[in-house]
Amino acid sequence: MLAGTSEIEKAAEVLRAGGLVAIPTETVYGLAANAEDPQAVGRIFETKGRPPSHPLIVHIGSAAQLGDWAEDVSATAQLLADRFWPGPLTLVLRRGRRVPLEATGGLETVAVRVPDHPVALELLKTFGGAVAAPSANRFGSVSPTTAEHVRTELGDDVDFVLDGGPCGVGVESTIVDLTGEHPTILRPGGVTREDLEAALGYPLAVPATSEVRVPGQHPSHYAPRARVVLVEPEKIPTEVELARDAGHRVGVLLPPVLSGTAIDAQAIVPVPDSLDAYARGLFRYLRELDEQGCDLIIASLPAEQGLGLAIANRLRRAAGPRG
Repeated sequence: MLAGTSEIEKAAEVLRAGGLVAIPTETVYGLAANAEDPQAVGRIFETKGRPPSHPLIVHIGSAAQLGDWAEDVSATAQLLADRFWPGPLTLVLRRGRRVPLEATGGLETVAVRVPDHPVALELLKTFGGAVAAPSANRFGSVSPTTAEHVRTELGDDVDFVLDGGPCGVGVESTIVDLTGEHPTILRPGGVTREDLEAALGYPLAVPATSEVRVPGQHPSHYAPRARVVLVEPEKIPTEVELARDAGHRVGVLLPPVLSGTAIDAQAIVPVPDSLDAYARGLFRYLRELDEQGCDLIIASLPAEQGLGLAIANRLRRAAGPRG
C-alpha cells in the first residue's frame, strides 16, 4: 500500500530535523537527507559505509527547479530535463551554491534528477526542498527495490521508511555528464542510450572509465553475498556442473535461450524475455539467490541494446573484484 498524506508529512518532518528517510523512486529505494544540511548528508555516508568522495544524487521536484541547484544550465541540459523528467535520468552539471560539497564528494559538479514516483514527488513538494539520496543499502551491495529490502538491510539505522510499493524500473538512473564539450553517458540506466540519442540527434559515448566521479563507478557494486560469475549462455550448464563438483552451492540466472534446459543447481531463476521485466526484477533475483543459500551465481550478459546496456553494467559490477 502506497504511503499516504500522514506518512509523507511525517517523512518531511524527519528530513527537516536532519534525519534519514528511505524513499521510493521508480528506479530503486533511496536513502534521503536534506540536501542542504551537511550534517544530515554526512549521516548518509556513515549509514551506508560509503566513501565520502563518492557523490550523491540530488533529487528535486521539477525541471523548473534545476537552476536553483545547478549553474550554467545549457540548452542541451534543459532539453534533456524537459524531455525525460520526471524519470530515470540524472544530469551532471556545475554545482549550485545551495548544494554543499559534502553532497558532491567535494566536487564542483552536482548530479541532479527528478524522480518519477508519486510518493517521492509528493514528499519533495511537502518538504519544500531537495534531498540527496543514494540507494538505501550498504555500500556496494544489491540495491533495494522494495521497502522490505530497506528494512531488512538498514533496520533502525534509517529513521523512517516510506513504502511506495515495488520499484517500476528496477535499475538506477542513467547518468549523463554535461560539463564537457559533448554529453557523455557515465552510467547506463533507466533511460536508454537510444532514447537519449533520438532526443539529441547525435550519438553518445559510454566510456568504461571517466575522470568525473559519479555513483556506480566502483569496480564492485550491486553485489550479492554470493560471488557472481559471467559466462556465455551456452557455457552455463558446464560451468554449473564444474562449480557444483567443486562444492559450491550454485545459483543460476537462466537466460531465455536456455529455457527448458535441465540444470542441476541449488536454485534457478528464469530470466524474462522482456528487458523491461528483467531490469525490474534483476536486484530481486540476486537477493533471492542469496536467500536460497547460494554462494556462487552464474549468469550471462544480455545484448547491450536498450535496457540491456544497463543490465549488463549492473551484472559486470556485481561480478567485479571485491576488496
